[in-house]
Amino acid sequence: MGRILVVDDNDLVRATTRAILEGVGHHVEDAADGDVALRALDSANPDLVLTDIVMPNKEGIGLIVELRRLGYKGSIVAMSGGGKIGPSDLLVMARKLGADECLAKPFHRADLLAKVGALLSRAPQ
Repeated sequence: MGRILVVDDNDLVRATTRAILEGVGHHVEDAADGDVALRALDSANPDLVLTDIVMPNKEGIGLIVELRRLGYKGSIVAMSGGGKIGPSDLLVMARKLGADECLAKPFHRADLLAKVGALLSRAPQ
């Protein structure tokens, strides 16, 4: 199973996502925003980062760009329920800037697990 860093400013989303992923055997760390995620990156050593887009402090687009600039080779899943320009626009932007997959919120458990499973199965062992 994989090591996953879940980044979202909503406590309930983080807790629910963690429960879903740990329920199938993944090791999960979480962070409330992109700044906290960057500080946790070395200790968490994630195979996959699952990040919200709209957050205070360092938002998801900035986190994705920074992860790729730092040479992070793991997978990134961007998720968004909206914002000023709409969830699909934000997710398209995230994909262009380095996210491997996108997930619109609210998402279904099966969709989350399918995307995470597919990306982790492609990762070099």
